[in-house]
Amino acid sequence: MGKEIMRKAEELVEKRMKGNDASHDAAHAFRVRDLALSLAREEGLSSSPHSMLIVELAALLHDIDPSEARIVEEFLQGQGIEEGMKIKILNIIKGMGFKEEVGGLTNRNYSIEFGVVQDADRLDAIGAIGIARCFTFGGSRHRVLHDPKIQPRSDLSKEDYMNKVEQTTVNHFHEKLLKLKDLMKTKAGKKRAEKRHNFMEDFLKEFYEEWDGRA
Repeated sequence: MGKEIMRKAEELVEKRMKGNDASHDAAHAFRVRDLALSLAREEGLSSSPHSMLIVELAALLHDIDPSEARIVEEFLQGQGIEEGMKIKILNIIKGMGFKEEVGGLTNRNYSIEFGVVQDADRLDAIGAIGIARCFTFGGSRHRVLHDPKIQPRSDLSKEDYMNKVEQTTVNHFHEKLLKLKDLMKTKAGKKRAEKRHNFMEDFLKEFYEEWDGRA
């Protein structure tokens, strides 16, 4: 039963995310699923098939257009997912976003399943993949790479973060991506985030040197 549900979930993801730019395509959802399952095993959840099913489904379905949340709920109902599990999956998806914690509003009341899924999504936003996704997204919005006259916004509130002001792709590193390491929920997530975070810092150092003609 579990394999059939996952096959159908993958089909739904491919259908609903088809046409998205490569920063938020089906491949992103599949990477997050694989990362989440790996983190879950490191956190000792592999002994609970119930928890692993919640993790895998939430990770796979987390980035389907939020305006189409009913589609995810209807899918879970159609697959016979019991009510308690369905609610847990939907709650994980609902609470995933960075905007929910920007400005220091850290979520301290969360399940281990939520922790591994959110950590997996944030790991895919940093490191080498994160850099590639960031510039892909910026390009899709026709943002300039960098402009020294446009400084990154600091001490953002949720409203500030959601405000669609003119911004550069490189500033997104400072406004979000470099903050994710300290927002990881699990030990496994924190460990992996360290390496990816350091890679981004090295990249930005080289980027600024090349931008200024110093390298």
